Amino acid sequence: MGEQRDDTNMKKKTRVLFRAATCAALAIAAGILWPPSSLAQGGVPKYEVDLSWPKPLPDRWVLGGLGGVCVDAQDHVLVLNRQDVLDGDLNAGHLAPSVIELDPAGNVVNSWGDPNLLEARLHSCHFDKDNNVWIGSAPSGMVQKYAHDGSKLLLQIGKKGAFDSSDGTSRGQPLNSNAAQFFMPSSIFVDRQNGDVYVSDGESRGGNRRVAVMDRNGKFLRQWQPDGMQTVHCMTVANDGLVYVCNREGSRIQVYDKMGHFIKNIEVPWKPYTPPADGKPKESGGSAVALDFSHDSNQRFVYLINQNNSQIEIIDRQTGKILSSFGGGVGHFPGQFDQPHGIAVDSRGNVYVAENRGKRIQRFKIAGL
Repeated sequence: MGEQRDDTNMKKKTRVLFRAATCAALAIAAGILWPPSSLAQGGVPKYEVDLSWPKPLPDRWVLGGLGGVCVDAQDHVLVLNRQDVLDGDLNAGHLAPSVIELDPAGNVVNSWGDPNLLEARLHSCHFDKDNNVWIGSAPSGMVQKYAHDGSKLLLQIGKKGAFDSSDGTSRGQPLNSNAAQFFMPSSIFVDRQNGDVYVSDGESRGGNRRVAVMDRNGKFLRQWQPDGMQTVHCMTVANDGLVYVCNREGSRIQVYDKMGHFIKNIEVPWKPYTPPADGKPKESGGSAVALDFSHDSNQRFVYLINQNNSQIEIIDRQTGKILSSFGGGVGHFPGQFDQPHGIAVDSRGNVYVAENRGKRIQRFKIAGL
């Protein structure tokens, strides 16, 4: 009898432990154990690639380079497909749409894109507080606001095919005009308080190099040209109103207030893993290419694409100190990158990285603190 009771108790304990382990595993899978508040209070998160995301694309879709990625209020992920595929690629499938929406499980739930409205070289997207999506391309003379599902163009600032240049084309000299027209829009952010639209206009050399601000209706308000920048490749605005601008070729983030007054630099030094024969490191895309913030109230972390080292830097937003990094270098294995170009963070701390040459998007999940 005693042995039977012991055996019964042992089975009960085993069942309890199994249930507890199962609940813990499910909690981790759902992101419950690492809410944004824990990021604000604890250490630096460690990341690993999520092999379960995304799910296979439908209808043998063929992707081109991915120009950008953004996340909406429901943690749906929007991917910008440049559709620059090789002709031979389409022997094996169908050209994927320009704009693809994925749910948190990695399933395609929507896709859209009218080539008569959009420019071909898509570069960035942004969801405003009303969950409408803004899209910018470079080169382009415009930025656009669409309904969340892409069914309606709600606002266009600038004009397609009309550039802010000496001859109105992408071959002209940049003007950096005090006007709501553009040359190479690289990023968009909409102020959640007053609806002002911030556009970094300077994706590459030979174009404008400024941050322009319009009101909610597209009327030009002001601009500034960040010092020491040949390109203005990315920009976003933090909850505290500070404007973060990528100096791609200068290996730093430059921080301003909303009026364009300089606040500070965040240096992003880098060095090649293999020293060059002549001892002179050469850029391979820049160490400050695209960025996003963690979702805790203070936005403690900056997540920054460093193309030179093919990795993601985790930076303390207040101190500017690089705390950690993740990514497996150059390549096409899981966790590696081939020209990472767009980055976005969801409410659970997952980090999404879109690759241009690699033509794919990967999700990185928190594996611990």
